[in-house]
Amino acid sequence: MSSVETAEEFKTRSQIDQPTETHLNGSKEFILITDHKTSKKGCNVSDFLKSGVKNIFRKKTLYKRFPILTWLPRYTRSDAIGDLIAGITVGLTVIPQGLAYSGVAGLPTQFGLYGAFMGCFVYVLLGTCKDSTIGSTAIASLMVFQFAKGVWQLAVFLTFLTGVIEILMALFRLSFIIEFVSGPVSAGFTSAVALIISTSQIKNILGVKNASGNTFLQRWISMIKDIHSIRVADSILGCSCVAILIVMRYVGRIKVGPKSNPKWHHKVATKLFWFLGVSRNAILVIVCAAVCMYLEREGKSYFRLTGFVPPGLPDFGPPPFYMEGTPANTTTGEPPVEAKNFFDMVSELGFGLLIVPLVALLENIAVCKAFAKGQPIDTTQELLTIGIANVANSFVQGYRANGGLARSAVNNASGVRTPLGNLYIGLIVIFALLFLAEFFYYIPQAVLAAIIISAVIFQLQYHVILPMWRSKRIDLIPCFVAFIACLVLPLEIGILVAIGVNLLFILYHSARPKVRLETLETQDGIKFLQLTPDRCLIFPSVEFVRNLVLKFGNKTTLPVVIDCTYIYGADYTAAKVISSLIDDFKKRNQTIIFYNLKPNVVQIFEGLNINFTLCYNTYALTQALRESESDAAIKGALESNLETGVKSSSETLNSAITVEAS
Repeated sequence: MSSVETAEEFKTRSQIDQPTETHLNGSKEFILITDHKTSKKGCNVSDFLKSGVKNIFRKKTLYKRFPILTWLPRYTRSDAIGDLIAGITVGLTVIPQGLAYSGVAGLPTQFGLYGAFMGCFVYVLLGTCKDSTIGSTAIASLMVFQFAKGVWQLAVFLTFLTGVIEILMALFRLSFIIEFVSGPVSAGFTSAVALIISTSQIKNILGVKNASGNTFLQRWISMIKDIHSIRVADSILGCSCVAILIVMRYVGRIKVGPKSNPKWHHKVATKLFWFLGVSRNAILVIVCAAVCMYLEREGKSYFRLTGFVPPGLPDFGPPPFYMEGTPANTTTGEPPVEAKNFFDMVSELGFGLLIVPLVALLENIAVCKAFAKGQPIDTTQELLTIGIANVANSFVQGYRANGGLARSAVNNASGVRTPLGNLYIGLIVIFALLFLAEFFYYIPQAVLAAIIISAVIFQLQYHVILPMWRSKRIDLIPCFVAFIACLVLPLEIGILVAIGVNLLFILYHSARPKVRLETLETQDGIKFLQLTPDRCLIFPSVEFVRNLVLKFGNKTTLPVVIDCTYIYGADYTAAKVISSLIDDFKKRNQTIIFYNLKPNVVQIFEGLNINFTLCYNTYALTQALRESESDAAIKGALESNLETGVKSSSETLNSAITVEAS
């Protein structure tokens, strides 16, 4: 049994210990969490379920899961005006983005709007961030294309299943999974996605028909092979629109007049420039569609148009759990569909059921962090909200919807006050589907491609390279691995490779802890060797620590003290290694003492019946060192007396023999 002090002894000795503190270096503070000898009261499953159900129906839980109950009673007229203006402004951005992102997902145009209103309604009830808006995003659309392959039934089915998975993750509080995706990996992944999306839209800019392939390189190769089919009119229109959109983006940042005390006309001019920048996508789409409508009526077709978009709202119903075989539809652009049952559809989606929720959570939390202003973020609630929003989307034939950073920035700049701004965004999308669908026919595909390219090129995370180089250059490795892997390999494999490499760095770091070595002396002049590991003892690191302790312990006969202040956890492997370490010290009669070991770690060591010396304050440590020195002195005297006795006996025996012989 280990010589562990009780809580009462610790309190008494901590008062006696004050003078010795000034003569002993190292960490002295520790928190006594619990007495490891205290038995815990057992609990059964029924009690656990009862407490869980009781917590669900508490008022605090209700307000936490329905944030609308918190801000709605305090809603004012100024809040309503701010939300209305922001909702209309963002709605003008959502419509052209939804039309454009459906092309990234490889789906007919209307599906971009089908998934842009139900999520907004859900977020009004459950959302925690007033600035976040739910709708189609570039990353979500690309992920849908990677796994659904342009089949709308698979896209809607993916939306439903990933929404259910997100709800389950929220119920089991698994939102911490995103903490395993580091900033460098996220930056590399986002940059690769920006290039992949831009590449997917260059075919519409150039008017090239063939741009097939699952990776960045495959698409470029197929486009180069089909470069002879380039359309000059589409190329000129697309490149011009990209340039116009970038210029209008910077026009929206123009400030007119002095910074302090501007006049009213300066404020009006600044607000006008800002509105032009914010609504640049809608303005460009309206102007180009009007021009193309005029040209079509004149019998002149210079550009590839979006084509027919079914007017009206989608049919409300459950998502497709099986697929019937259908031929290709040349009118809507839908590809032929092969018949599949439920299990075939799940198998077709594969890793997408895991990767899509992970990426969606990363994207949505990034939006919340950008506008949190130092406030804590309830990741579990956000995960639950996104899951319910996508399940609702699947019932109106919508595909994946996440929180978009660019759209949320517009919402914030528009003066939104509460999540109710999402209500007006959803209503504007419904209005567009009911009354504007026939005009979507005349929108050039090159304009929609220009909208996407001008948005995603600013997602290239080149600005993080220099800070990483200055702070910790090794972080550039997972960043570039994520970037290159996502470009060369299929996107789902690329992100898994990047996360795997990042985890290898984490494991190597945990397997090589830093150990501080000090030769200290107590007030009584007793010297000892103190080793202080800087982290917990688990199977990757414990052998490394053991080798260091043996290496430095073999070089001296001083007692060895292991300062366990920073060892907050251990496992079975660590206990086995510590047991062998204690045996090694006993074999060479050298003292080893564990100082300030946490009670939960003591429990693990005692599970293997390890006998070791343990101290929780410097007084007890000094006493243990005194006992060790006394034992060593007594042992040395005994060995000396033993040697003297053997020598005297030998001499007496020899003289006796000599006398006997004479």
